[in-house]
Amino acid sequence: MEMLLNQKIQTLKGVGSAKSLALAKLNIFTINDLITHYPRRYEDRSVIKKITNMVAGNLETISGAIINITESNIRRGLKLVKVTVGDETGFIQLVWFNQPFIKKQLSIGKKIIATGKVSYSYGQLAMNNVEYEVLDEQEANHRNKIVPVYATNEVITQKFLRQLVNEVLGRFLFLEETIPKGVLEEYQLISREQAIRNIHFPDNNNDLAKARERLVFEELYLIQCGLAIMKIKNKTGNLGIKHLLNSTLSKAVYDRIPFELTKDQKQVLREITFDMERNLPMQRLLQGDVGSGKTIIATLALVKTVENGYQGALMVPTEILAEQHYQTITNLLLPFDINVVLLSGKLTKKNREKMIEEIKSGEVNIVVGTHALIQEDVEFKSIGLVITDEQHRFGVQQRTLLQEKGHMPDVLVMTATPIPRTMTLTVYGDLDISVIKELPPGRKPIRTFIRQLDKRPQIYQFVLEQIKKGRQAYVVCPLIEVSENIDTQAATELFEELKTGIFKEVACGLIHGKLGKKDKEKVMSDFYSGAVKLLVATTVIEVGVNVPNASIMVIEGAERFGLAQLHQLRGRIGRGEYQSYCILLTESKNQNTKERLLVMEKTQDGFILAEEDLKLRGPGQFFGSRQHGLPDLKIADILGDLDILLQARKAALKTVVDKNLLQFVEQVLLLQYHEHFKDIINN
Repeated sequence: MEMLLNQKIQTLKGVGSAKSLALAKLNIFTINDLITHYPRRYEDRSVIKKITNMVAGNLETISGAIINITESNIRRGLKLVKVTVGDETGFIQLVWFNQPFIKKQLSIGKKIIATGKVSYSYGQLAMNNVEYEVLDEQEANHRNKIVPVYATNEVITQKFLRQLVNEVLGRFLFLEETIPKGVLEEYQLISREQAIRNIHFPDNNNDLAKARERLVFEELYLIQCGLAIMKIKNKTGNLGIKHLLNSTLSKAVYDRIPFELTKDQKQVLREITFDMERNLPMQRLLQGDVGSGKTIIATLALVKTVENGYQGALMVPTEILAEQHYQTITNLLLPFDINVVLLSGKLTKKNREKMIEEIKSGEVNIVVGTHALIQEDVEFKSIGLVITDEQHRFGVQQRTLLQEKGHMPDVLVMTATPIPRTMTLTVYGDLDISVIKELPPGRKPIRTFIRQLDKRPQIYQFVLEQIKKGRQAYVVCPLIEVSENIDTQAATELFEELKTGIFKEVACGLIHGKLGKKDKEKVMSDFYSGAVKLLVATTVIEVGVNVPNASIMVIEGAERFGLAQLHQLRGRIGRGEYQSYCILLTESKNQNTKERLLVMEKTQDGFILAEEDLKLRGPGQFFGSRQHGLPDLKIADILGDLDILLQARKAALKTVVDKNLLQFVEQVLLLQYHEHFKDIINN
């Protein structure tokens, strides 16, 4: 049966090369991918509304005939397709922005079923960016049923996907179970076969609810089992490095810190010290808001490993951040006999080879660098502590590669991205967690303002005045869509507008994702040194730039960003002695958007903002395999399914300590999530 599930999608009738390529864009490569391509939502076609009965503001479903189709250019870069649909009671306009292919898929006279949010303007009913389907006579039998609606694309239609799923489900007599029988019974879950059938073609809402509950539990349970296995294998059967108690060197470095550590910093230092002094490998996540003082804690941990005769490594995502950490650490350790080096891409071949030899021989005590640290030719004599900063920029695999440079070194993972507790449970379930919430005393809160576009001239005049007083400023370009080309174009246009306009006498710089690595570093270096006074940027400056003289940030199109991302951007300022200002520019008149942005004015607590973001935007920005190396969620919603998550976690923790259950689950993980958990299970 599992062999059948792993068959390529091309083995199905009607799936030729064009269709298989289009299915691949939906991440459907095998039959298993198809049956776990769960519906995004459902249409209850027994409650299709008549057009005259529709209510503005509601999400409604209508059915009617296409009366008219028009396409027009509203302005450069904005096309509009309008389709008039009528039933026996009236007419409605369906509207799509920048989707010209819609016109090719529809024709006058065709019957259509459409779902969208209804608006009423200029005496006319309308729906924007509608999800629709062209009906034929064969689909009349769907009219009184709950019908699945899938993520599709230009080539793959709803009808085609439904037929494909229907064919596959008709061929299977059974689906093998993925959850142990005892767990199914304890949590009163239906079988996997029932759940898969009913998630696609439910007879009623009760069947659908039971199917979804089962599949959400399965997804969260298996991932939690994988994380629990990872944690157990890291902590048992693997004797790590037992660091001795702090002595002269650690105390001398601690006493040289020019400020009093905060209560949170002291607590986190105790937790890390306790871990390092055990003979089990430390696996700890340190969450600390922007500017909370994680680097000093990392430095003290690195000193502890050096004092015990080991080497330490700190890996960060960018060259400039590596340089800043290197400066901070060397300044503190200047009076001590500790050899700290920066493994940088700027090194000449000769100097790099010399440094690598010194790392290998043990002459170097602490290495700071980017992912250059995990290159094959970098060998350590005896590494005792591995630290990665800004974990979300590295995958689990990169973290593991650095860890494998030694024999079970202690591992500390740091992030300035505040992660809500629910996400921490899921994404970092294999790590112990420490949190620094309070900021060091004396830091001035960043004054944050929300302003509409009509205030733009006054805002940029204020920025110019601040620059004339000696300050520096960021202007962050709006995130237009998930397309580096379009975001780059927007940044370039804004840069040209500002440097030839109000800032024509100011040294301006531009940085975006399409710039080469060396060009990015040159721009950031110039900004860091003060040669550039105004930096126009996309979100590439979100992490790891410390310019104390930068005290103003203008974020254009602020409504397009999540609160957590706005907070990360805002964290680039407020790092020096000057009062800092963050101005959020928005053209949105939407009340919900205004209320969301107002949270930025009211609080500077990243954890509060992260929780708000999770409520408002869902877990997408926190949960993606590119960020942490875990499988993407196909059906679970971390926020909405918190109760199921906690049940699944409880069941997983019981499962992994039962030898028989553990064996069963490991086999399932190898089949379902082979790429993500194969290394930890096979070791």
